[in-house]
Amino acid sequence: MSHLPVTTARLCVHRQSFADQRLDGEVSAGGFQWQFSWAFDRGELKVEPSLGRALIEDALLRFLVKADYHLEPGGDYMFTVRARF
Repeated sequence: MSHLPVTTARLCVHRQSFADQRLDGEVSAGGFQWQFSWAFDRGELKVEPSLGRALIEDALLRFLVKADYHLEPGGDYMFTVRARF
């Protein structure tokens, strides 16, 4: 049985606003680094820059939805992406 490729991603929450219903932060994996903004009331995720965005976007959104109420500003979190970057 072959093993699926995996990459560990690191996420840091910079800002959380319940008034704006938004979470801002940074995620890095496999030598790439992105800034993200998640409007959790609408489920909209913006990831910049565009370079490598397709590699992280789906996994990041799944992690954000799953960990929603456990994320805090200043927190560092790790999650696994089923791809090798």
